[in-house]
Amino acid sequence: MVTSQVLPGIAAIQEEMIALRHSIHAHPELGFEEFTTSRLVAECLLQWGYEVSTGVGKTGVVATLTNGQGRSIGLRADMDALPIQEATGLPYASRVDGVMHACGHDGHTATLLAAARYLAQSRSFNGTVQLIFQPAEEGLGGARKMLEDGLLERFPCDAIFAMHNIPGYPVGHLGFYSGPFMASADTVNIRINGCGGHGAVPHKAIDPVVVCASIVMALQSIVSRNVNPQDTAIITVGSIHAGTVSNVIPDSADMCLSVRALTPEIRQLLQVRITELVTAQASSFGARAQIDYQRCHPVLVNDPESTAFAREVARQWLGEGRLIDNLRPFTASEDFAFMLEQCPGSYLVIGNGDGESGCLLHNPGYDFNDACLPIGASYWVRLVESFLR
Repeated sequence: MVTSQVLPGIAAIQEEMIALRHSIHAHPELGFEEFTTSRLVAECLLQWGYEVSTGVGKTGVVATLTNGQGRSIGLRADMDALPIQEATGLPYASRVDGVMHACGHDGHTATLLAAARYLAQSRSFNGTVQLIFQPAEEGLGGARKMLEDGLLERFPCDAIFAMHNIPGYPVGHLGFYSGPFMASADTVNIRINGCGGHGAVPHKAIDPVVVCASIVMALQSIVSRNVNPQDTAIITVGSIHAGTVSNVIPDSADMCLSVRALTPEIRQLLQVRITELVTAQASSFGARAQIDYQRCHPVLVNDPESTAFAREVARQWLGEGRLIDNLRPFTASEDFAFMLEQCPGSYLVIGNGDGESGCLLHNPGYDFNDACLPIGASYWVRLVESFLR
């Protein structure tokens, strides 16, 4: 970590905020169950002089600080953990069996709290800061729930920003990308109804397992033959369940697909072609397909103007050498996309380091790199002060 880039006011509190991060890490909570975390966040913000609203999107917290009559900026951090058994062996490892902060949301929350504390003390901005602590980012649609609770109507923002750590990039380096940055994520549940029978006389049955096997292979032709090779499309068959014993052909088989794209047009194309192909494949075997197509997360699209502004703040502060070169879109999804559909803004990344600190997200051995916290908090302060100059 290059300490010269850390604001003195952040450096003065960083050890305390890192200890807070460790406490959150040791007590992880799953999506929409972040009651202890939300209470801790709210208590800190109230103590620092924020106007605090709780229960936004069930367990979300929004804190407002106004100084003057300028514009309004929103900063969002996610709070939920994952259903993973931690294997780090850290002294502050999860004390909740089967639950851990394997994506760094503990770090995101503590980083935004550090910035919140500094901003409350300095108040060197003209306008309103809206700090959004979001529940249930991990696939449960916490952002959408907060929006349904009137997030942007109750706490209006001229622009909104979020930050996520990414292992594999140098510690504290910041990355920005304009346009489609994170993929859409849809889930497709398929049931193939055939006709069960004895494994010794398969000609008297309609085998749904064979139908599934044919569908798995045919689905990849959508990516290779229906999608422009210059576009991104992913169809993953994550599970197939059928039957219980070797000599009985089951009546039905179930498949579950994950479908991803980096443009709304390709997302729609995939839905149309998957539905057509699965229906036709099943019919060709004399079977029937039931398709439950769930459109979950939209493509996350960073507003060009907001992204350029956020990048320039980082460049002037850190220098070009501390920015991530040639950052490319990610095929993971992020429900901050729902917020960006309703408000201009940008989703940026901060390097979590290589080696042990570079352990992949959603891994039992992962841990947020504490060296990122003061840099990330200092950047949030710089961004607020620049936006609300």
